[in-house]
Amino acid sequence: MAQKQIKSALISVYHKDGLDDIVKELHRLNVTIYSTGGTQNFIEGLDIPVKRVEDLTSYPSILDGRVKTLHPKVFGGILARREEAHLKQLGEYDIPELDLVIVDLYPFEETVASTNDESTIIEKIDIGGISLIRAAAKNYKDVVCVSSKGDYPMLLDLLKEKNGATDVADRKELARRSFKVSSHYDTAIFNYFNEDTDDVSFKKSIEQTKALRYGENPHQKGYFHGDLDAMFETLSGKALSYNNLVDVDAAVGIMNELKDGDPAFAVMKHTNTCGIAIRPTVLEAWHAALAGDNISAFGGILISNAEIDLATAQEIDKIFYEVLIAPSFAPDAQEFLMKKKKRILLRIKDWHVNKRLFKSLLNGVIEQDADLATESGDDFKLVTSKKPTVQEMSDLAFAVKVCKHLKSNTIVLVKNNQLLGMGCGQTSRVDACNYAIEKARKFGFDLDGAVMASDAFFPFPDCVELADVAGITAVVQPGGSINDQKSIDYCEEHNVAMVTTGVRHFKH
Repeated sequence: MAQKQIKSALISVYHKDGLDDIVKELHRLNVTIYSTGGTQNFIEGLDIPVKRVEDLTSYPSILDGRVKTLHPKVFGGILARREEAHLKQLGEYDIPELDLVIVDLYPFEETVASTNDESTIIEKIDIGGISLIRAAAKNYKDVVCVSSKGDYPMLLDLLKEKNGATDVADRKELARRSFKVSSHYDTAIFNYFNEDTDDVSFKKSIEQTKALRYGENPHQKGYFHGDLDAMFETLSGKALSYNNLVDVDAAVGIMNELKDGDPAFAVMKHTNTCGIAIRPTVLEAWHAALAGDNISAFGGILISNAEIDLATAQEIDKIFYEVLIAPSFAPDAQEFLMKKKKRILLRIKDWHVNKRLFKSLLNGVIEQDADLATESGDDFKLVTSKKPTVQEMSDLAFAVKVCKHLKSNTIVLVKNNQLLGMGCGQTSRVDACNYAIEKARKFGFDLDGAVMASDAFFPFPDCVELADVAGITAVVQPGGSINDQKSIDYCEEHNVAMVTTGVRHFKH
């Protein structure tokens, strides 16, 4: 299709930054500019002639600005196909052709994030702007639609390089971007109105997208939809991969449980915590976490809730890792760690945890509330005559947090706020228990006086028997099995303390 020359433009924007270069270029090309309100004043301030939309429509801006451009003389000029029948009607009603529409939208999402005042939020639902965008984008074969200041560079290039002429491919691309803007806007408004209802319609829209090197494997494409910069400051290292991001998400999830306490360190591998500990200092926490499995730590994701000092950095540097996350880094520690150019250092700014989770499967999507329940000693129900000691209670609470973030079936063994062994992702809870015990022994841990946590109930007493024989002295589990009493009876007979939480933490 032949090029279309921009001869007229309608400009009405909320955000004015970056608009001056566009307006000046349109003026250079002798484009007739129509505008309203604040945008009109902005253009006039540049000493560039502009026609008022209200002079075109013979109607002023009314209803506190709610109605400015909603008029046939505006929408007719946008929606008319540049063919004989439509052009004849434009002539009959004295409607000018509008070749370029530059419109953005009221900041609805920003307003929702900054206030709970409903009247303020409602006033930021754009009516005229969204209508202009949809009209101009629909008629892309004849009209250029720019719906965001993010598209100003593309428009400016077209104005400069093609002197105001556009190809249909240019216009279609801008239309695509415009419908992306409008659909995201509508989704945000729907979700605001839908927040406190029983309607669980699945509508999600994330504007920011980043292409990754690949997905889980090199033959798979991968993308991240979201704003990583809002959560992390990348201090050094290569770009995060798909697998890195999955592991970083798991790392933030477990450390979020411990972020406000004493120094803690965790080592992640394939989304599972293979080492974690709480200690008086970050260096001690690192050594205790690494001791949990110094083999799996190779190539892992490391995370701490405390500042990384130089001594800790020097010890961490002795192993190969992919990503190190912390709320801060001492200047000398950061300088030291940045010598390894490919190692990724992330300063976490926001311990954000999604309240709802979803994933695609079969021919649809499943969605659920995030598992935000975390049990502490106050939530434990003692079901044996033997009570856990103070240290055992502390370890049981720590073990529950760790257990919650491992794949089912899982068993966790903890002593002195240190993960000694875990069995996760097993098809049998007995296998998980055996694996946890075997792993703890493999790395030289003494299980006498340790505690055990299970993500779900024990259908039989076999796991508590294995734990008892290994030296475990206290157990925490959700309870809820018809055979609960069998496990309780075993613990009672063998002087093992047991508490239940009433909360299952399956993680598939």
